[in-house]
Amino acid sequence: MTTPRRIKIKGRPQPDNVLVVGSVAYDSIITPHAQGEKILGGSASYACLAASYFTSPHIVGVVGHDFHDRDRKKLARRGIDLSGLQTDESGRTFAWRGRYHENFNRRDTEDLQLNVFERFNPVLSETQKKTPYVMLGNIRPELQLSVLDQLESPRFVLADTIDIWIETKRELLAAVMRRADLLVINDTESAKLTGETNVILAGRHLRTHGCRTVIIKKGEHGAVLFHEEGLFTTPAYPVTELRDPTGAGDSFAGALIGYLAATGTHDFATLRQAMIYGTAVASLTVEDFSTDRLAKAGCSEIKNRRKEILKMSKA
Repeated sequence: MTTPRRIKIKGRPQPDNVLVVGSVAYDSIITPHAQGEKILGGSASYACLAASYFTSPHIVGVVGHDFHDRDRKKLARRGIDLSGLQTDESGRTFAWRGRYHENFNRRDTEDLQLNVFERFNPVLSETQKKTPYVMLGNIRPELQLSVLDQLESPRFVLADTIDIWIETKRELLAAVMRRADLLVINDTESAKLTGETNVILAGRHLRTHGCRTVIIKKGEHGAVLFHEEGLFTTPAYPVTELRDPTGAGDSFAGALIGYLAATGTHDFATLRQAMIYGTAVASLTVEDFSTDRLAKAGCSEIKNRRKEILKMSKA
């Protein structure tokens, strides 16, 4: 299999590796205009495909006996290391069914079947333990802590979460947040965590309560970075063909950490560039169901969208 094309970083012929621990799922999605049945989803799938435009990601997750070979090949074609993708023959792959409403501003979960994901226990190989850049997808906080305990001196750890863990496992989540280098959440989640509906106040609150660096995503209004060196905001890319917003946040985070691994650094200036690339990649994800648009996008299109975002950011 040929090596997939990546966005090259000047002076960095070989990117560092990225480890992504999260869910691999089959989604059934209903939107106001179309629907998709049993299509590849999950935080690790989106994040790894996004990161693959910058480095060779290693995925850690679990699938069931129904996981299709075509989906395994889709991930492998982008150079994703699948040695950490466990197959549990005793059950089916994690499945989620959701319905989006008009303007995609609200979605309802109609069915959720954890299946083999309920028993997921990430055990890292000796190679995976040494991975310098790590993304902890929105799995249970106790599993995130277990992965952190297995890592050997990671250079940078990005953590994600979701509403249910904020509501039911706040203390464990707080322990994850204190140990991670970057927390990436959306504005609804930041409000639940802090009680602050103002994004600026929420980000400042999180930084004063143990988070080193925070990014709060605001959907079509972009994202805000809270860092010890200051604030940075990036606008959203103006998408005209919104078909399925599922996985946009995971794609943003995956591209972000992929870019950091490609550069080998994570200072304030690099994080700002990583956010712009993340925004460009996320904008591609929403233009089709599942991971299809993301998997086929191509480096040139990502770089072109990055340029457009930079133009929009200049006065």
